[in-house]
Amino acid sequence: MAKSIFNAADNRRIVGVGSALIDILINETDEFVSQVNAAKGGMIYVENAFIDQVITLTEVRPEIVPGGSACNTLIGIGKLGGDARFVGKLGDDEYGLLFRKSLIENRVEPVLITSSSPTGRVLSIITPDAERSMLTCLGASAETLPEEITAASFENVAIALVEGYQLFNKALTLSILEAAQTANVRIALDLASFTVVKEAETFLELIVNDYVDILVANEDEARAFTGYSDETRAIKALSEMTELAVLKLGDRGSVIAYNGNITEVAAMQGDDIIDTTGAGDLWASGFLFGLVNGFTLEKCGELGSACGYEVCRVIGANIPEAGWKRILALL
Repeated sequence: MAKSIFNAADNRRIVGVGSALIDILINETDEFVSQVNAAKGGMIYVENAFIDQVITLTEVRPEIVPGGSACNTLIGIGKLGGDARFVGKLGDDEYGLLFRKSLIENRVEPVLITSSSPTGRVLSIITPDAERSMLTCLGASAETLPEEITAASFENVAIALVEGYQLFNKALTLSILEAAQTANVRIALDLASFTVVKEAETFLELIVNDYVDILVANEDEARAFTGYSDETRAIKALSEMTELAVLKLGDRGSVIAYNGNITEVAAMQGDDIIDTTGAGDLWASGFLFGLVNGFTLEKCGELGSACGYEVCRVIGANIPEAGWKRILALL
């Protein structure tokens, strides 16, 4: 049985540096995705006005919730009873207040920098196949300065989680990585989206080899990064770059590579999947929580699978209390 890379007695705090965003969720058709030129299953950056324009084209009433990849993961860790901290920048507006309140309510320590620009937004278009296509306006979150991220943000921390979307800002990404490395913290990178990988490939190769200890990717992201569609070759390529590599395979589970060993974890499945928004983020919640608590890699993967499954049973990235009760029963 593959052991964890952490002892249960180690520091268990996880800090995430990412975009403080508000998710706007609508259910629409594939035709609508094409009509607004969104990347099916991916993410593209747009202006605030474009998001407003797209919203006028749908008759669906949007659902508005706090979001952002790292934020989703940390809220999941907080709900599991973990020690979580979020670092990011937001606007001094109604959405910013909503974001801060959500962190506190979900037991996540907020380390937030305020800007005069509006809080960032993501319009997630959810199609009948449960896939989500995202239009993102970073707003204030894009204004985080490299010098605003220091080693102090990573004091008494086990894992620093960097969301892949940060890769578009190279100076900020390097500042985050160097501050975490200076604090002697293990660095986890979630590749976030195949569109991110394609646009940041050269820079991504550099930082993975030099900084990243834990690399998390789904099939599309791994294919874009390694060039391999075969999962065995893909996980081998990823594992050669970092201490621990994870390949998420959707309803086929996940594959974890560590210390030359491969651990396969089955997916938790059901016929009630309605939205994949936050599935990867919440999978990371369970997996990282398990790591810092000294669980075996199998148990980490199983907990990740449970979190990923439960969030797919609802619209958006917020698992209801009944879902968390089922997840906590596994512990």
